Amino acid sequence: YTQAYTLSLHDALPIYMAGTMFIETETTPNPATLKFLPGEQVMTGGTRDFRDEDDAAASPLATALFDLGDVTGVFFGRDFVSVTAGPGVDWSALKPQVVAILLDHFVSQTPLFHAPSASGFSVPAEDEDFDDDPDDADIVAQIRELIETRVRPAVANDGGDIVYRGFREGVVYLTMQGACAGCPSSTATLKNGIETLLKHYVPEVSEVRAA
Repeated sequence: YTQAYTLSLHDALPIYMAGTMFIETETTPNPATLKFLPGEQVMTGGTRDFRDEDDAAASPLATALFDLGDVTGVFFGRDFVSVTAGPGVDWSALKPQVVAILLDHFVSQTPLFHAPSASGFSVPAEDEDFDDDPDDADIVAQIRELIETRVRPAVANDGGDIVYRGFREGVVYLTMQGACAGCPSSTATLKNGIETLLKHYVPEVSEVRAA
């Protein structure tokens, strides 16, 4: 592959190319995580978060990334792949290796998942039971709509995702994934960003906690 550069609204971002295929890279609020954009759809629905090699066994691409040895997390979004490096890892050395694996995957059009695991998305189904009180159905619907329309798109821009995990006694439970998991600013994002937003639009919300 070759490396070129393009101008964005913010910074010059490196693009790695192989023929007509290119991988754009972006930094995230988590210094351990980089976001890689192949210029095409990655997940047809939902997202998938891999925290270790056992999780990665479901995906040839995730397995190849973990096999590099310095990767501690992989996240598949709609149109990006976020990769988290271990403590002390030099991204300048790791990034070309990650890009080479991604280019090989997308150029060869290898399936993202092994067949039995293709439906194992991390995003919960709309009807998944979180033990929410039926009397709170309208409140939960408002919360979930705000998360889907206001929170998740913004978090995806940072290479991660936020998943709803329940609403009980005024507390909203959320799980942070991808670049957001382990990010130094994740607590501030939950408290100062998401909690403030939900409390403003849904008065019944008193707090947001990580699940």
